[in-house]
Amino acid sequence: MDIKKEAFIEAYKKTFGNITDSCKACDISRMSYYRWLEDDKEFKEAIDNIEPDELIIDFAEDALIKKIKDGDTTAIIYTLKSKGKKRGWGESSAVEHTYKNGFDIIYEDAVSSG
Repeated sequence: MDIKKEAFIEAYKKTFGNITDSCKACDISRMSYYRWLEDDKEFKEAIDNIEPDELIIDFAEDALIKKIKDGDTTAIIYTLKSKGKKRGWGESSAVEHTYKNGFDIIYEDAVSSG
């Protein structure tokens, strides 16, 4: 595979699948990119194997971990509420049903723990 195509693949990863930014980084047109996809099986396969959504999630998780290590309270609370639920962190709601004269009377009470 030629150097420009390899550079495009790297740019595509770094831009989380942004074609326009990847083309600018490699000084090629979008037309060239689409032609490469059509004409070069190896290039197309490399592009198809890149999962931009997974890359951006990995990037965001790395940034979150960095914030946690820096002692960022918001990042710590977010992580505990989302990842620490089984240890009692997070928020939940309790709904109580009471029957009176054959009718349901529902009381909702938000309960927060952690």
